[in-house]
Amino acid sequence: MSRQSHDRTTERPLRWYRFGSRGLAVALSALLAVAASTLLPMNCQAEEAAMATAATPLVAASVPTEPSIVTFDKISAGDTAWMLTSSALVLMMTIPGLALFYAGMVRKKNVLATLVQSFAITCLVTILWWVVGYSLAFTPGTPGTTRYIGGLGHTLLNGVVYLHDAGKLSVSHLGTTIPETVYAMFQLTFAIITPALICGAFAERMKFSAMLWFMGLWLILVYCPIAHWVWEPSGWLAQKGVLDFAGGTVVHINAGIAGLASAIALGKRQGLGRESMAPHNLTYTVIGASLLWVGWFGFNAGSAVAADGRAGMAFAATQMATAAAALAWMFTEWATRGKPSVLGIASGAVAGLVAITPASGYVGPSPAVLIGLAAGVICYFSSTSVKKFFGYDDSLDAFGVHCVGGIVGALLTGALVSKEISGMEGSVLTQLWGVLTTLIYGGIMSYLILKLVDLLVGLRVSPDEEREGLDITQHGESIE
Repeated sequence: MSRQSHDRTTERPLRWYRFGSRGLAVALSALLAVAASTLLPMNCQAEEAAMATAATPLVAASVPTEPSIVTFDKISAGDTAWMLTSSALVLMMTIPGLALFYAGMVRKKNVLATLVQSFAITCLVTILWWVVGYSLAFTPGTPGTTRYIGGLGHTLLNGVVYLHDAGKLSVSHLGTTIPETVYAMFQLTFAIITPALICGAFAERMKFSAMLWFMGLWLILVYCPIAHWVWEPSGWLAQKGVLDFAGGTVVHINAGIAGLASAIALGKRQGLGRESMAPHNLTYTVIGASLLWVGWFGFNAGSAVAADGRAGMAFAATQMATAAAALAWMFTEWATRGKPSVLGIASGAVAGLVAITPASGYVGPSPAVLIGLAAGVICYFSSTSVKKFFGYDDSLDAFGVHCVGGIVGALLTGALVSKEISGMEGSVLTQLWGVLTTLIYGGIMSYLILKLVDLLVGLRVSPDEEREGLDITQHGESIE
């Protein structure tokens, strides 16, 4: 970004900044008011529908295509317990896992601002998921639109019910042995961490108000459609046969390309290449990476949506790939730079976790090791040599690790998928179609949203604020 362009994005009239903060408050207040006026009638309608279902004989369906009401005896206690645990594990990946991982890599003056990004995104996405996100991503739409976006029938989680006296509750067609509440919350944790990953690309320079506006719009306009395309059976990429067991495309490529768009739209950090940008506290980063590793078992093994053999295989594949990638990154760095760094082995582990995600329920341990080795080496060079060559400032390597690692994993899923494990045939060309679709749609939409937010509130803090640090200038707090 040129200096003139930078000045244009930072020297906004005060009224725009007020619109950013107060506008968010007004929007949330209006949202809660609407919810209060509609929630009770919706719950009553859901209960009436469930009671009507109880009085009408059910027609057996071999493969459910939409959420439905079932009796308590259709629920598996084991599956439910595992999915509750998985949901908590994936939430832990963001708070505190990703928050600490990123906070350790920034300078001391930006640690609190980096931590609160993950925390605030968790809160914002939770409310948006309740309002409309779950309905758009994981329910069928109208006959003319269901290939591209879900319907609005589950807004405010309408129809997601538990009826004690009737002995009935709702289940998703994507998880028929667990309560729909559990499935919706499990998918919420994925929706939380995906935008939080983007923050690594624009660390240390985006306004907090702009970050909130961008993440809210991005969730609805980018994440929900792509999740629907890939994971909802009626989605057009799912129907083409694109394989993504736990989010290599939906989460990591999606977040990574949005990160690259953010890095380009905001420009480089002040002083990059002239001042030290050394991590403040790599202890935080290693703790964060460790929490991500542990939580990722909920991410990948939990995507089986059952406590079964596929969950066990995904668990094993995840462990093998992560260890292989961490070692591959470490030894590559050792060979090229003379020493293995702490940040390097931690980053390599995350690269392995990313790459095995789309394949975790489709491959065995040996292919998982190959995926991990490839990810470790390729993501190392994408986060060092490639970034330096093109000159973009992907601050914490959100693009270099998550987008590139996701692409490696997605393509190798097509090449290495085991029909004995997955019951499916793989195709590298089909996987490439999914990758390119996500890159093009996600990249363009992310950039357009960033430009819109720039017009509304301005994207970037002023040069003086950036030099002083986001902790004090955005939040009025600092670490002594």
